[in-house]
Amino acid sequence: MTRNELVEMLEERPFKPLLLHMSNGRTHEIRHPENAIVADDHAALLAVREGEEVIRIISLPHVNEVEPLSARSK
Repeated sequence: MTRNELVEMLEERPFKPLLLHMSNGRTHEIRHPENAIVADDHAALLAVREGEEVIRIISLPHVNEVEPLSARSK
């Protein structure tokens, strides 16, 4: 995934929460566009794990797939 592709998804209105699938098998949720800061090849994501806020740094070239978060809950 490129920086521009992710930025485009984050700027879409109304915003649709996203689920990022990584090449290592992990997934990351973006529930609000303000929870992601996108650089050239990386992004910082604010996540909640076990009730605590944590920052995850991901490598954009390792994002294999993006799907609407609501698609997984159906």
